Amino acid sequence: MKERIVVVGGYGHVGSMICRELGKKYPGFVYAAGRSLERAARFSRETGGNVLPMRLDLDQPVMECEWERIKLVVMCLDQTDDAWVAACLRSGTHYVDISAKAEFLSQVAKWRDVEESYSTAVLSIGLAPGLTNLMASLAGQSLDVTESIDISIMLGLGDRHGKAAVEWTVDNLLSTFQVMEDHRLRTVASFSDGRTVRFGRKIGRKKVYRFPFSDQSTLPHTMGVSAVSTRLGFDSTLLTSILAGCRVSGLHRLLKVKWIRNAAVRAIMNIKMGSDDVALRVDAYGQLHGKDSKVECLLVGRDQSRLTAKVAITVAEAVYNGGLPSGVFHIDQLYELADMRDWMEKEVSVEVRRDGVRSEDSFAGQIES
Repeated sequence: MKERIVVVGGYGHVGSMICRELGKKYPGFVYAAGRSLERAARFSRETGGNVLPMRLDLDQPVMECEWERIKLVVMCLDQTDDAWVAACLRSGTHYVDISAKAEFLSQVAKWRDVEESYSTAVLSIGLAPGLTNLMASLAGQSLDVTESIDISIMLGLGDRHGKAAVEWTVDNLLSTFQVMEDHRLRTVASFSDGRTVRFGRKIGRKKVYRFPFSDQSTLPHTMGVSAVSTRLGFDSTLLTSILAGCRVSGLHRLLKVKWIRNAAVRAIMNIKMGSDDVALRVDAYGQLHGKDSKVECLLVGRDQSRLTAKVAITVAEAVYNGGLPSGVFHIDQLYELADMRDWMEKEVSVEVRRDGVRSEDSFAGQIES
């Protein structure tokens, strides 16, 4: 009987948060899975046995008898191909993924019309993608026609960041990627094309730059928008400026040297400066009642890893309990921002403005915007 929840990477930074919450609700049915059975077992003891340990290597196939017991996989690790998604769908196992690689998500998209599967796969889970998708969808619903969307992300350096997240960020400082502009793909570089964005009264104005979050790759398709861009900045104006300067000068290429790249990862993980604030802003431009219109959606909170886990837990519970359609979906195709409101009202504040007028969709959480 399918009843197990397997969190791959379940003893990692975000995965452990997901496991703890799900373990309280489904004790004995949640498994923290990873290559190290010792680490998984140690984490299991920390949860009082609510979460059980499992050794799992993504490069090794899962035995058929195991698939017969696994009802849901929550993937917290980056993958190089879609083999695991395919295995889940073929075995009737539900799948939730918190990764942010646009290339991987495009691979998974081909499975969305698998008719013989009875499982549900939900992608774009977390902060960005995730909450940014839902904010963009909310903003777009307020317009008759949505023509373009700008997404801006501000992360605090005082937060505790998982190693995998820091490595992904550092590696993508080197990247070039494609964005949709006027229904056409254009190649842009990370930490280029900067803009100054206001993130509310508490945080103020911050500079943000292009970065390859996958929301800007998927939203043109799920929302039918002709142009979407996503930019990233940090609460440290100095660090943001240094990174942008390295891109302009070409010094970012030094990150191709392994020891320099590893040193950069360690340095960012050990930085003890700034806050753990998180701010997301979505600006949607289009037409309303035949006139040009703009909708702004601002979310301010703390601890990006916790917010990512909260989104994943909400989706994982819904998928595990059933009732969702089978197939592969991005979060904005199944959910609205209001579906997260129960926990969001305790964790974040949200402000929505239509042409400068505050909307009833706004609410104040623990942090005022």
